[in-house]
Amino acid sequence: MEQQKIDNPRVRLTTSLGEFVLDLNREKAPVTVENFLRYVDDRFYDGTIFHRVIDGFMIQGGGYDEKLGRKETRPPIQNEAHNGLRNVRGTIAMARLPEPDTATSQFFINVGDNSESLDYRDDIERPGYCVFGEVTDGMDTVDRIKQVETGMNAIGEDAPIEKVTILSARREEPA
Repeated sequence: MEQQKIDNPRVRLTTSLGEFVLDLNREKAPVTVENFLRYVDDRFYDGTIFHRVIDGFMIQGGGYDEKLGRKETRPPIQNEAHNGLRNVRGTIAMARLPEPDTATSQFFINVGDNSESLDYRDDIERPGYCVFGEVTDGMDTVDRIKQVETGMNAIGEDAPIEKVTILSARREEPA
């Protein structure tokens, strides 16, 4: 009998600065991938912005609309940061509050190797940030986003001066 291959869904994010494609790892982060896909399928991310951009670190989005209003989310999910995936350049991970099981809709793309500071450690003080996929096409778009000018706004510092909007987030059929 042939072993069934786990379906790793793909999602295309179209932004005001271009597109990129994510390959999600359902095997290593099943709860996180299903949570993200529910937001995608609900078109929750359409019209949200990248509200935090730190060149060399990450770009973060998925929680605020273009008027800087925080979007209402579903309940938080379990942190799956212990899955062995690393916070390296090009990976997508869930943003959360300081407590481990608080991720909802916000995500970030690592634009540098952040494994030392963001990966899971078997330590209550270092619960880690759950990586659940990677950019497989369009990293040049991510690099354009990481280079935008930033400053302070109502959300906080490191906010793009000119908004970078997620125009759409849609599932793609596997290649």
